[in-house]
Amino acid sequence: MPLAMVKAGQCVHLVAVDAGRGLQARLADMGLVPGVEIEVVSNALHGPFIVAVKGCRMVLGHGITQKIMVA
Repeated sequence: MPLAMVKAGQCVHLVAVDAGRGLQARLADMGLVPGVEIEVVSNALHGPFIVAVKGCRMVLGHGITQKIMVA
């Protein structure tokens, strides 16, 4: 399922990124690689989408969260 559908407080594992090489490389540089655990801190409909990865928090756009597949 896309990361955008995960509710705040849940932890999931990244399965794949359904995007071009540029976005995949940028997300990999941020630590978002297959198998990594992602905790959704905030998933507000009209606000920021905040995740925690390896102890670091980052804000992702809602369009990007649609392309990140998790389980």
